Amino acid sequence: MLQDIVGNIPLNRLLIETDAPYLTPRTITPKPKSNRNEPSYLPYIVEKIADITALDPNDIACQTTLNAQKAFNLPT
Repeated sequence: MLQDIVGNIPLNRLLIETDAPYLTPRTITPKPKSNRNEPSYLPYIVEKIADITALDPNDIACQTTLNAQKAFNLPT
Protein backbone atom coordinates (compact mmCIF):
# COMPACT_ATOMS: atom_id res chain seq x y z
CA MET A 1 0.00 0.00 0.00
CA LEU A 2 1.29 3.47 -0.86
CA GLN A 3 0.83 4.71 2.69
CA ASP A 4 3.30 2.08 3.84
CA ILE A 5 6.07 3.33 1.56
CA VAL A 6 5.49 7.10 1.34
CA GLY A 7 7.84 7.61 4.28
CA ASN A 8 10.63 6.02 2.23
CA ILE A 9 10.36 8.57 -0.58
CA PRO A 10 12.87 11.42 -0.19
CA LEU A 11 11.01 14.72 0.09
CA ASN A 12 13.03 16.20 -2.77
CA ARG A 13 11.67 13.41 -5.03
CA LEU A 14 8.01 13.53 -4.00
CA LEU A 15 5.24 14.87 -6.23
CA ILE A 16 1.56 15.03 -5.31
CA GLU A 17 -1.31 15.16 -7.75
CA THR A 18 -5.01 14.64 -8.32
CA ASP A 19 -4.54 11.92 -10.91
CA ALA A 20 -7.62 9.83 -10.16
CA PRO A 21 -10.66 11.88 -11.17
CA TYR A 22 -13.15 9.87 -9.13
CA LEU A 23 -11.10 9.04 -6.05
CA THR A 24 -11.39 11.97 -3.69
CA PRO A 25 -9.24 11.88 -0.55
CA ARG A 26 -10.88 9.81 2.17
CA THR A 27 -10.07 12.39 4.82
CA ILE A 28 -12.38 15.10 3.43
CA THR A 29 -15.20 15.88 5.83
CA PRO A 30 -17.93 16.46 5.04
CA LYS A 31 -17.72 14.40 1.88
CA PRO A 32 -18.17 16.50 -1.26
CA LYS A 33 -21.41 15.98 -3.16
CA SER A 34 -19.40 15.16 -6.25
CA ASN A 35 -16.86 12.35 -6.25
CA ARG A 36 -14.79 14.34 -8.71
CA ASN A 37 -11.23 14.84 -7.54
CA GLU A 38 -9.69 18.27 -8.11
CA PRO A 39 -6.53 20.23 -7.28
CA SER A 40 -8.22 22.05 -4.39
CA TYR A 41 -8.02 18.76 -2.48
CA LEU A 42 -4.22 18.62 -2.53
CA PRO A 43 -3.97 20.03 1.02
CA TYR A 44 -5.71 16.87 2.26
CA ILE A 45 -3.01 14.80 0.59
CA VAL A 46 -0.30 16.97 2.15
CA GLU A 47 -1.88 16.55 5.60
CA LYS A 48 -1.99 12.77 5.21
CA ILE A 49 1.65 12.68 4.13
CA ALA A 50 2.51 14.85 7.15
CA ASP A 51 0.68 12.42 9.45
CA ILE A 52 2.57 9.47 7.97
CA THR A 53 6.02 11.07 7.89
CA ALA A 54 5.84 13.43 10.91
CA LEU A 55 7.04 16.25 8.64
CA ASP A 56 5.62 19.76 8.71
CA PRO A 57 2.78 20.14 6.17
CA ASN A 58 4.16 23.50 5.05
CA ASP A 59 7.55 21.94 4.34
CA ILE A 60 5.88 19.20 2.30
CA ALA A 61 3.78 21.71 0.33
CA CYS A 62 6.75 23.96 -0.41
CA GLN A 63 9.08 21.13 -1.40
CA THR A 64 6.54 19.33 -3.59
CA THR A 65 5.80 22.63 -5.34
CA LEU A 66 9.51 23.08 -6.03
CA ASN A 67 9.71 19.48 -7.23
CA ALA A 68 6.84 20.02 -9.69
CA GLN A 69 8.38 23.26 -10.95
CA LYS A 70 11.65 21.45 -11.58
CA ALA A 71 10.11 18.30 -13.11
CA PHE A 72 7.82 20.21 -15.48
CA ASN A 73 10.07 23.23 -16.08
CA LEU A 74 7.47 25.57 -14.60
CA PRO A 75 8.23 29.18 -13.65
CA THR A 76 9.21 29.74 -10.04
